[in-house]
Amino acid sequence: MTVNYLAFAIPAFFIFVFIEYKIAQQRKKDKVFKYESSVANFSVGIAERLLNLFIAASFYQVYQWVYDHYALFNIPNKWYVWILLLLTTDFVWYWYHRLGHEINFLWAAHIVHHQSEEFNLSAAARITTIQAIFRNVFWCALPLVGFHPNMIITILLAHGAYSFFTHTQLVGKLGWLEHVFITPSLHGVHHASDEKYLDKNYGDVFVFWDKLFGTFQKEEEPPKYGLTHPLKSYSFLWQHFHYYLEIGEAYKRANGFKAKWNALFGSPALMDQNIRPILEKRYFQNKENKNSGLRFKSYLNFQLVLVVAMLTAATMFYNAISTLDRWAILIFIIISLINIGALLEQRKWIYYLECFRLILVFAYFFYTFEIFEWVVFPIVLLIILERTFSLSKIYIRYVFSYHKTKQ
Repeated sequence: MTVNYLAFAIPAFFIFVFIEYKIAQQRKKDKVFKYESSVANFSVGIAERLLNLFIAASFYQVYQWVYDHYALFNIPNKWYVWILLLLTTDFVWYWYHRLGHEINFLWAAHIVHHQSEEFNLSAAARITTIQAIFRNVFWCALPLVGFHPNMIITILLAHGAYSFFTHTQLVGKLGWLEHVFITPSLHGVHHASDEKYLDKNYGDVFVFWDKLFGTFQKEEEPPKYGLTHPLKSYSFLWQHFHYYLEIGEAYKRANGFKAKWNALFGSPALMDQNIRPILEKRYFQNKENKNSGLRFKSYLNFQLVLVVAMLTAATMFYNAISTLDRWAILIFIIISLINIGALLEQRKWIYYLECFRLILVFAYFFYTFEIFEWVVFPIVLLIILERTFSLSKIYIRYVFSYHKTKQ
Protein backbone atom coordinates (compact mmCIF):
# COMPACT_ATOMS: atom_id res chain seq x y z
CA MET A 1 0.00 0.00 0.00
CA THR A 2 1.41 3.39 -1.05
CA VAL A 3 1.40 5.97 1.73
CA ASN A 4 1.28 9.69 0.91
CA TYR A 5 3.59 11.19 3.52
CA LEU A 6 2.29 14.70 2.76
CA ALA A 7 -0.62 13.68 5.00
CA PHE A 8 1.61 14.36 8.01
CA ALA A 9 1.59 18.05 7.07
CA ILE A 10 -2.03 18.21 8.28
CA PRO A 11 -1.41 17.31 11.96
CA ALA A 12 1.86 19.32 11.78
CA PHE A 13 -0.17 22.39 10.82
CA PHE A 14 -2.39 22.03 13.90
CA ILE A 15 0.62 21.42 16.15
CA PHE A 16 2.23 24.68 15.00
CA VAL A 17 -1.07 26.56 15.47
CA PHE A 18 -1.37 25.11 18.98
CA ILE A 19 2.20 26.17 19.82
CA GLU A 20 1.48 29.69 18.56
CA TYR A 21 -1.73 29.76 20.61
CA LYS A 22 0.08 28.75 23.81
CA ILE A 23 2.83 31.34 23.22
CA ALA A 24 0.16 34.02 22.65
CA GLN A 25 -1.45 33.02 25.95
CA GLN A 26 1.87 33.23 27.79
CA ARG A 27 2.49 36.69 26.35
CA LYS A 28 -1.08 37.70 27.27
CA LYS A 29 -1.93 38.47 23.65
CA ASP A 30 -5.48 37.14 23.80
CA LYS A 31 -6.59 39.07 20.71
CA VAL A 32 -4.27 37.06 18.44
CA PHE A 33 -6.79 34.20 18.43
CA LYS A 34 -10.57 34.19 18.39
CA TYR A 35 -12.39 30.87 18.55
CA GLU A 36 -14.96 31.52 15.82
CA SER A 37 -12.42 32.97 13.40
CA SER A 38 -9.98 30.12 13.95
CA VAL A 39 -12.68 27.53 13.30
CA ALA A 40 -13.71 29.39 10.12
CA ASN A 41 -10.05 29.46 9.02
CA PHE A 42 -9.68 25.72 9.64
CA SER A 43 -12.86 25.00 7.68
CA VAL A 44 -11.65 26.84 4.59
CA GLY A 45 -8.28 25.08 4.74
CA ILE A 46 -9.81 21.63 5.22
CA ALA A 47 -12.04 22.11 2.19
CA GLU A 48 -9.10 23.19 0.02
CA ARG A 49 -6.92 20.25 1.08
CA LEU A 50 -9.81 17.84 0.52
CA LEU A 51 -10.76 19.09 -2.93
CA ASN A 52 -7.12 19.25 -3.96
CA LEU A 53 -6.87 15.50 -3.38
CA PHE A 54 -9.09 15.10 -6.43
CA ILE A 55 -7.22 17.51 -8.68
CA ALA A 56 -3.64 17.86 -7.37
CA ALA A 57 -2.36 15.07 -9.64
CA SER A 58 -3.78 16.92 -12.63
CA PHE A 59 -1.59 19.94 -11.78
CA TYR A 60 1.53 17.83 -12.24
CA GLN A 61 0.11 16.34 -15.44
CA VAL A 62 -0.48 19.82 -16.83
CA TYR A 63 3.09 20.84 -15.95
CA GLN A 64 4.39 17.69 -17.65
CA TRP A 65 2.30 18.33 -20.75
CA VAL A 66 3.50 21.93 -21.04
CA TYR A 67 7.10 20.82 -20.44
CA ASP A 68 6.94 18.02 -23.02
CA HIS A 69 5.29 20.07 -25.77
CA TYR A 70 6.19 23.73 -25.26
CA ALA A 71 9.34 24.07 -23.10
CA LEU A 72 11.41 26.93 -24.50
CA PHE A 73 14.70 25.73 -23.02
CA ASN A 74 16.16 22.45 -21.76
CA ILE A 75 17.21 23.55 -18.28
CA PRO A 76 19.46 21.00 -16.53
CA ASN A 77 19.11 19.84 -12.94
CA LYS A 78 22.11 21.67 -11.45
CA TRP A 79 22.49 23.15 -7.97
CA TYR A 80 22.46 26.74 -9.24
CA VAL A 81 19.28 26.04 -11.25
CA TRP A 82 17.42 25.49 -7.98
CA ILE A 83 18.28 29.04 -6.91
CA LEU A 84 17.15 30.34 -10.30
CA LEU A 85 13.92 28.34 -10.02
CA LEU A 86 13.21 29.72 -6.54
CA LEU A 87 13.67 33.29 -7.78
CA THR A 88 11.54 32.64 -10.87
CA THR A 89 8.84 31.00 -8.78
CA ASP A 90 8.69 33.98 -6.45
CA PHE A 91 8.58 36.36 -9.43
CA VAL A 92 5.62 34.47 -10.95
CA TRP A 93 3.97 34.46 -7.52
CA TYR A 94 4.35 38.23 -7.24
CA TRP A 95 2.41 38.83 -10.45
CA TYR A 96 -0.17 36.15 -9.73
CA HIS A 97 -0.68 37.68 -6.28
CA ARG A 98 -0.76 41.26 -7.50
CA LEU A 99 -3.26 40.52 -10.28
CA GLY A 100 -5.31 38.62 -7.71
CA HIS A 101 -5.77 41.95 -5.93
CA GLU A 102 -6.30 44.05 -9.06
CA ILE A 103 -8.79 41.99 -11.10
CA ASN A 104 -12.27 41.33 -9.75
CA PHE A 105 -12.60 37.79 -11.06
CA LEU A 106 -9.29 36.76 -9.49
CA TRP A 107 -9.98 38.71 -6.29
CA ALA A 108 -13.17 36.70 -5.84
CA ALA A 109 -11.01 33.62 -5.26
CA HIS A 110 -8.28 35.37 -3.26
CA ILE A 111 -10.51 37.49 -1.01
CA VAL A 112 -11.17 34.46 1.20
CA HIS A 113 -7.54 34.54 2.30
CA HIS A 114 -7.96 38.11 3.59
CA GLN A 115 -11.27 37.74 5.41
CA SER A 116 -9.83 36.84 8.80
CA GLU A 117 -9.55 39.78 11.20
CA GLU A 118 -7.03 37.78 13.21
CA PHE A 119 -3.53 37.38 11.77
CA ASN A 120 -2.09 34.07 12.93
CA LEU A 121 -0.96 30.73 11.54
CA SER A 122 -4.55 29.51 11.18
CA ALA A 123 -5.17 32.33 8.66
CA ALA A 124 -2.57 30.73 6.36
CA ALA A 125 -5.09 27.92 5.78
CA ARG A 126 -7.55 30.27 4.10
CA ILE A 127 -6.84 29.11 0.54
CA THR A 128 -9.66 27.95 -1.73
CA THR A 129 -9.44 25.32 -4.44
CA ILE A 130 -10.53 27.94 -6.98
CA GLN A 131 -7.56 30.06 -5.96
CA ALA A 132 -5.29 27.00 -6.20
CA ILE A 133 -6.48 26.41 -9.78
CA PHE A 134 -5.82 30.02 -10.81
CA ARG A 135 -2.43 29.88 -9.12
CA ASN A 136 -1.44 26.75 -11.00
CA VAL A 137 -2.33 28.40 -14.31
CA PHE A 138 0.37 30.95 -13.48
CA TRP A 139 2.77 28.19 -12.39
CA CYS A 140 2.57 26.81 -15.95
CA ALA A 141 5.04 29.56 -16.86
CA LEU A 142 7.71 27.50 -15.07
CA PRO A 143 7.60 24.35 -17.28
CA LEU A 144 7.09 26.66 -20.27
CA VAL A 145 10.47 28.23 -19.57
CA GLY A 146 11.98 24.75 -19.27
CA PHE A 147 12.10 23.80 -15.58
CA HIS A 148 11.34 20.12 -15.02
CA PRO A 149 8.00 19.38 -13.29
CA ASN A 150 9.72 17.37 -10.52
CA MET A 151 11.82 20.39 -9.63
CA ILE A 152 8.77 22.65 -9.76
CA ILE A 153 6.75 20.50 -7.34
CA THR A 154 9.66 20.42 -4.88
CA ILE A 155 10.16 24.19 -4.97
CA LEU A 156 6.42 24.83 -4.63
CA LEU A 157 6.33 22.71 -1.46
CA ALA A 158 9.20 24.72 0.04
CA HIS A 159 7.68 27.98 -1.18
CA GLY A 160 4.34 27.15 0.45
CA ALA A 161 5.98 26.06 3.71
CA TYR A 162 7.86 29.36 3.99
CA SER A 163 4.74 31.47 3.46
CA PHE A 164 2.90 29.52 6.20
CA PHE A 165 5.32 30.83 8.84
CA THR A 166 4.91 34.47 7.75
CA HIS A 167 1.32 34.46 9.08
CA THR A 168 2.00 35.36 12.69
CA GLN A 169 2.11 38.41 14.96
CA LEU A 170 4.39 36.76 17.49
CA VAL A 171 7.57 37.43 15.51
CA GLY A 172 8.60 41.08 15.47
CA LYS A 173 10.75 42.92 12.98
CA LEU A 174 13.88 41.03 11.94
CA GLY A 175 16.38 43.78 11.19
CA TRP A 176 18.37 43.43 7.97
CA LEU A 177 16.37 40.35 6.93
CA GLU A 178 13.46 42.71 6.20
CA HIS A 179 15.49 44.05 3.26
CA VAL A 180 15.78 40.59 1.68
CA PHE A 181 12.88 38.38 2.77
CA ILE A 182 9.16 38.73 3.31
CA THR A 183 8.93 38.49 7.09
CA PRO A 184 5.85 38.14 9.34
CA SER A 185 5.93 41.90 9.90
CA LEU A 186 5.96 42.64 6.16
CA HIS A 187 3.29 40.07 5.36
CA GLY A 188 1.17 41.42 8.19
CA VAL A 189 1.20 44.73 6.30
CA HIS A 190 -0.17 42.88 3.27
CA HIS A 191 -3.07 41.53 5.37
CA ALA A 192 -3.91 44.95 6.79
CA SER A 193 -6.94 47.05 5.87
CA ASP A 194 -5.32 50.39 6.75
CA GLU A 195 -5.27 52.80 3.80
CA LYS A 196 -1.47 53.15 3.73
CA TYR A 197 -1.02 49.37 3.78
CA LEU A 198 -3.48 48.43 1.03
CA ASP A 199 -2.08 46.52 -1.97
CA LYS A 200 1.44 46.27 -0.61
CA ASN A 201 4.03 43.51 -0.17
CA TYR A 202 2.86 40.93 -2.74
CA GLY A 203 6.06 38.88 -2.59
CA ASP A 204 6.00 35.49 -0.91
CA VAL A 205 9.66 34.89 -0.07
CA PHE A 206 11.67 37.90 -1.33
CA VAL A 207 11.06 41.65 -1.13
CA PHE A 208 12.94 42.35 -4.39
CA TRP A 209 9.84 42.44 -6.55
CA ASP A 210 7.89 44.81 -4.32
CA LYS A 211 10.80 47.24 -4.20
CA LEU A 212 11.34 46.91 -7.94
CA PHE A 213 7.68 47.49 -8.87
CA GLY A 214 6.81 50.06 -6.22
CA THR A 215 4.59 48.02 -3.90
CA PHE A 216 6.87 47.75 -0.87
CA GLN A 217 5.72 49.05 2.51
CA LYS A 218 7.37 48.48 5.89
CA GLU A 219 5.29 48.19 9.05
CA GLU A 220 4.92 51.50 10.85
CA GLU A 221 1.70 51.70 12.87
CA PRO A 222 0.27 48.36 14.10
CA PRO A 223 -1.93 46.96 11.29
CA LYS A 224 -5.66 46.43 11.47
CA TYR A 225 -6.19 43.06 9.81
CA GLY A 226 -8.95 41.88 7.51
CA LEU A 227 -11.03 43.44 4.74
CA THR A 228 -11.78 47.14 4.45
CA HIS A 229 -15.44 46.10 4.61
CA PRO A 230 -15.47 43.12 7.00
CA LEU A 231 -17.88 40.23 6.57
CA LYS A 232 -20.64 39.83 9.10
CA SER A 233 -20.73 36.06 8.75
CA TYR A 234 -18.75 32.92 9.55
CA SER A 235 -20.81 30.95 7.05
CA PHE A 236 -18.64 28.50 5.13
CA LEU A 237 -20.61 29.03 1.91
CA TRP A 238 -20.92 32.81 2.22
CA GLN A 239 -17.21 33.25 2.81
CA HIS A 240 -16.45 31.30 -0.37
CA PHE A 241 -18.99 32.76 -2.75
CA HIS A 242 -20.12 36.21 -1.58
CA TYR A 243 -17.79 38.10 -3.93
CA TYR A 244 -18.90 36.06 -6.95
CA LEU A 245 -22.45 37.11 -6.10
CA GLU A 246 -21.27 40.73 -5.85
CA ILE A 247 -19.66 40.48 -9.28
CA GLY A 248 -22.87 38.98 -10.67
CA GLU A 249 -24.94 41.79 -9.19
CA ALA A 250 -22.52 44.43 -10.50
CA TYR A 251 -22.65 42.80 -13.95
CA LYS A 252 -26.47 42.88 -13.96
CA ARG A 253 -26.49 46.54 -13.02
CA ALA A 254 -23.83 47.52 -15.56
CA ASN A 255 -24.88 49.35 -18.72
CA GLY A 256 -22.79 48.79 -21.82
CA PHE A 257 -19.87 46.54 -22.69
CA LYS A 258 -17.20 48.55 -20.86
CA ALA A 259 -19.14 48.61 -17.59
CA LYS A 260 -19.85 44.87 -17.80
CA TRP A 261 -16.19 44.19 -18.59
CA ASN A 262 -15.15 46.21 -15.55
CA ALA A 263 -17.57 44.26 -13.37
CA LEU A 264 -15.68 41.09 -14.29
CA PHE A 265 -12.11 42.26 -14.84
CA GLY A 266 -11.95 45.74 -13.34
CA SER A 267 -10.39 46.74 -10.04
CA PRO A 268 -12.03 45.59 -6.78
CA ALA A 269 -11.43 49.15 -5.51
CA LEU A 270 -14.11 50.31 -7.97
CA MET A 271 -16.74 47.81 -6.86
CA ASP A 272 -19.98 49.49 -5.70
CA GLN A 273 -19.86 49.19 -1.91
CA ASN A 274 -23.66 49.32 -1.69
CA ILE A 275 -23.95 45.90 -3.33
CA ARG A 276 -22.73 43.76 -0.44
CA PRO A 277 -25.21 45.09 2.17
CA ILE A 278 -28.04 44.38 -0.27
CA LEU A 279 -26.82 40.83 -0.85
CA GLU A 280 -26.24 40.29 2.87
CA LYS A 281 -29.86 41.20 3.52
CA ARG A 282 -31.10 39.10 0.59
CA TYR A 283 -29.23 36.00 1.78
CA PHE A 284 -29.73 36.60 5.52
CA GLN A 285 -26.04 37.30 6.18
CA ASN A 286 -26.51 40.75 7.72
CA LYS A 287 -26.33 39.82 11.39
CA GLU A 288 -23.73 41.69 13.38
CA ASN A 289 -21.34 39.45 15.31
CA LYS A 290 -22.85 39.18 18.77
CA ASN A 291 -20.84 39.63 21.94
CA SER A 292 -21.47 36.07 22.97
CA GLY A 293 -19.56 32.84 23.29
CA LEU A 294 -20.61 29.42 22.18
CA ARG A 295 -21.17 27.48 25.37
CA PHE A 296 -21.71 24.15 23.67
CA LYS A 297 -18.37 23.84 21.86
CA SER A 298 -17.93 20.12 22.37
CA TYR A 299 -20.20 19.18 19.50
CA LEU A 300 -18.50 21.62 17.11
CA ASN A 301 -15.02 20.55 18.23
CA PHE A 302 -15.94 16.90 17.77
CA GLN A 303 -16.99 17.55 14.19
CA LEU A 304 -13.79 19.48 13.51
CA VAL A 305 -11.58 16.71 14.92
CA LEU A 306 -13.54 14.11 12.97
CA VAL A 307 -13.17 15.82 9.60
CA VAL A 308 -9.45 16.50 10.23
CA ALA A 309 -8.93 12.80 11.03
CA MET A 310 -10.87 11.78 7.92
CA LEU A 311 -8.91 14.23 5.76
CA THR A 312 -5.58 12.97 7.13
CA ALA A 313 -6.51 9.33 6.53
CA ALA A 314 -7.89 10.06 3.07
CA THR A 315 -4.72 11.95 2.13
CA MET A 316 -2.44 9.20 3.45
CA PHE A 317 -4.23 6.31 1.69
CA TYR A 318 -5.89 8.13 -1.21
CA ASN A 319 -4.63 5.75 -3.90
CA ALA A 320 -5.92 2.73 -1.98
CA ILE A 321 -9.42 4.14 -1.44
CA SER A 322 -12.22 3.24 -3.83
CA THR A 323 -13.97 5.90 -5.89
CA LEU A 324 -17.13 5.43 -3.83
CA ASP A 325 -15.24 5.94 -0.57
CA ARG A 326 -13.51 9.04 -1.93
CA TRP A 327 -16.80 10.66 -2.86
CA ALA A 328 -18.42 9.58 0.40
CA ILE A 329 -15.60 11.25 2.36
CA LEU A 330 -15.80 14.37 0.18
CA ILE A 331 -19.57 14.78 0.62
CA PHE A 332 -19.49 14.03 4.36
CA ILE A 333 -16.70 16.53 5.06
CA ILE A 334 -18.20 19.31 2.94
CA ILE A 335 -21.59 18.90 4.62
CA SER A 336 -19.86 18.88 8.01
CA LEU A 337 -18.00 22.11 7.20
CA ILE A 338 -21.27 23.77 6.17
CA ASN A 339 -22.72 22.42 9.41
CA ILE A 340 -19.88 23.95 11.45
CA GLY A 341 -20.39 27.34 9.80
CA ALA A 342 -24.14 27.15 10.41
CA LEU A 343 -23.50 26.29 14.06
CA LEU A 344 -21.28 29.36 14.44
CA GLU A 345 -24.00 31.41 12.73
CA GLN A 346 -26.82 29.94 14.87
CA ARG A 347 -28.75 28.89 11.77
CA LYS A 348 -31.75 26.82 12.79
CA TRP A 349 -31.89 25.01 9.45
CA ILE A 350 -28.84 23.11 10.65
CA TYR A 351 -31.23 20.50 12.07
CA TYR A 352 -32.39 19.54 8.59
CA LEU A 353 -28.80 19.43 7.37
CA GLU A 354 -28.02 17.11 10.28
CA CYS A 355 -30.86 14.80 9.28
CA PHE A 356 -29.69 14.82 5.68
CA ARG A 357 -26.11 14.00 6.71
CA LEU A 358 -27.30 11.18 8.96
CA ILE A 359 -29.41 9.68 6.18
CA LEU A 360 -26.45 9.86 3.79
CA VAL A 361 -24.27 8.02 6.32
CA PHE A 362 -26.88 5.27 6.63
CA ALA A 363 -27.28 5.14 2.86
CA TYR A 364 -23.51 4.73 2.42
CA PHE A 365 -23.25 1.84 4.89
CA PHE A 366 -26.40 0.13 3.64
CA TYR A 367 -25.12 0.40 0.06
CA THR A 368 -21.72 -0.96 1.12
CA PHE A 369 -23.35 -3.99 2.75
CA GLU A 370 -25.74 -4.39 -0.21
CA ILE A 371 -28.88 -3.65 1.80
CA PHE A 372 -29.55 -0.21 0.38
CA GLU A 373 -33.32 -0.69 0.41
CA TRP A 374 -33.19 -0.61 4.22
CA VAL A 375 -32.33 3.09 4.13
CA VAL A 376 -36.06 3.77 4.36
CA PHE A 377 -36.03 2.65 8.02
CA PRO A 378 -33.82 5.44 9.46
CA ILE A 379 -35.85 7.95 7.43
CA VAL A 380 -39.09 6.65 8.91
CA LEU A 381 -37.53 6.55 12.38
CA LEU A 382 -36.49 10.21 12.12
CA ILE A 383 -40.00 11.19 11.05
CA ILE A 384 -41.52 9.28 13.99
CA LEU A 385 -39.12 10.87 16.48
CA GLU A 386 -39.85 14.32 15.10
CA ARG A 387 -43.61 13.81 15.27
CA THR A 388 -43.50 12.28 18.74
CA PHE A 389 -40.86 14.30 20.59
CA SER A 390 -40.40 17.46 18.47
CA LEU A 391 -36.81 16.42 17.96
CA SER A 392 -35.96 19.62 16.09
CA LYS A 393 -36.87 21.82 19.07
CA ILE A 394 -34.85 19.69 21.46
CA TYR A 395 -31.87 19.80 19.10
CA ILE A 396 -32.02 23.56 18.59
CA ARG A 397 -32.42 24.23 22.31
CA TYR A 398 -29.49 22.00 23.16
CA VAL A 399 -27.07 22.93 20.38
CA PHE A 400 -27.66 26.69 20.22
CA SER A 401 -26.75 27.53 23.78
CA TYR A 402 -24.89 30.83 24.21
CA HIS A 403 -23.68 32.91 27.08
CA LYS A 404 -22.54 36.51 27.32
CA THR A 405 -18.84 37.23 27.30
CA LYS A 406 -17.04 40.06 29.02
CA GLN A 407 -16.98 43.39 27.27
